[in-house]
Amino acid sequence: MKQLYTLLLLVCVIALPVSAQKLELKTDSTVTTKHTVTINGKRIPYTATAGTQPVWDEDGKPVAGLFYTYYERSDVKDKASRPLVVSFNGGPGSASVWMHIAYTGPRILNIDDEGYPLQPYGIKENPHSILDVADIVFVNPVNTGLSRAVPTLSKEDAQKKFFGINADIKYLASWINTFVGRKGRWDSPKYLIGESYGTTRVSGLALELQNAHWMYLNGVILVSPTELGIKRDGPVASANILPYYAATAWFHNKLSPELQSKDLTAMLPEVEEFTINELIPAIAKGWSLGELQKKAVAARMAKYSGLSEEVILQHNLDVPAAFFWKELLRDEGFTVGRLDSRYIGIDKQDAGLRPDYAPELTSWLHSFTPAINLYIKDHLKYKTDIKYNMFGPVRPWDNSDDNTGDNLRQAMAQNPNLHLMVQSGYYDGACDYFNAKYNMWQMDPGGKLQDRMRFKGYRSGHMMYLRAEDLANANQDIRQFILESVPKPGQPAKYKRDGAKDRATTRAN
Repeated sequence: MKQLYTLLLLVCVIALPVSAQKLELKTDSTVTTKHTVTINGKRIPYTATAGTQPVWDEDGKPVAGLFYTYYERSDVKDKASRPLVVSFNGGPGSASVWMHIAYTGPRILNIDDEGYPLQPYGIKENPHSILDVADIVFVNPVNTGLSRAVPTLSKEDAQKKFFGINADIKYLASWINTFVGRKGRWDSPKYLIGESYGTTRVSGLALELQNAHWMYLNGVILVSPTELGIKRDGPVASANILPYYAATAWFHNKLSPELQSKDLTAMLPEVEEFTINELIPAIAKGWSLGELQKKAVAARMAKYSGLSEEVILQHNLDVPAAFFWKELLRDEGFTVGRLDSRYIGIDKQDAGLRPDYAPELTSWLHSFTPAINLYIKDHLKYKTDIKYNMFGPVRPWDNSDDNTGDNLRQAMAQNPNLHLMVQSGYYDGACDYFNAKYNMWQMDPGGKLQDRMRFKGYRSGHMMYLRAEDLANANQDIRQFILESVPKPGQPAKYKRDGAKDRATTRAN
């Protein structure tokens, strides 16, 4: 009877639904598989390690396990000259899935050439991956992907340790230190790449790694960057969005024949110049601008934005982005996407001040979610019943003391080997390309670092790599950036005064 009772109890436990079971992710685990991929016509062998690595507290106890996927080219033995790229996505609260299976990794999801979902869902080789020139690790911060805090950690402690700009930077820097040590990569050239909020993250990490862990980087890549703590309130914030409006209106054929006849990149400089030289001062003047001048500025804005002069005047030259997404195609019964305005949506009513939903994000979640779940379990052989969080619970997020743009500037000033590349999509309305340029100008107003900064624009949106042509171009830009920013053997990390002789060389002679 006792044996029967025990058997019945065991059956009941096994039969419990996953939601009723206590699911715990191991804080330290790995599964390694072997693969090959053809990149630019060459077959590349590599190992893929999917697993978790602990986040340690001050007493050396694990307080979280971060899920990561590490790709290492297996036919290269010289790690000292083999670059390592550490990749983060944003949110905050977003998994590393986006760049992992759609951009730089060796496998990408099945979508069409413009980024729209296709069925059957699946994974295919990425012929443009940067794995030919660099090893890559995709990292998921706490509560994103399969990463979790330990169950014994209180919500209050988790909030303090993980969920804020500076807390996030601090614990991830320590995690990277451990990872680099475990994988034997201290002598490798190192790069950080971040997308969206991930650009805030990696900008802060550049200085934190340098000052707290004495780990010096060769490059930082910002994909669709945020404001990085660089203030632009008032007229600057209101005006800087106009070049994005112009790009979107051009894509949807809403500009005059004169402007539509020009190529996108030939048209935008005119809008940028107007924004800086005329629109910012006009908005700053407010009512003192005068009605005639105000109407003249509104007419120029209408010319560049595809909106009516009347609507612009009703907003006093300050048209909110959400209204633009609703208004541009209102007469056709469509809205445009926030993160990628090539995508269009359908609202319940044509009236209103903002779209009902984000058509681009729903499209992306449609294709990415099944792909990453299939990939982790079937291709990487990492088995777990824990839910993969495309977006995880990290709120409230502490946004105070955001100095990440200046952190990156300081890291570059202290490290002559550190280079920066910014990648932006012209149709991104959340982290628009013109504000990405503005970041660079304001990070280094004196221009002393500009020779180590570069900007690349693409004819797509927030995740420019979803468009097949930009996937190829953007990866090639990263590849070139890495190859050019690794110093030649024996090249010292030092500044030289223009026109001044190297004193050490002079004395030696």
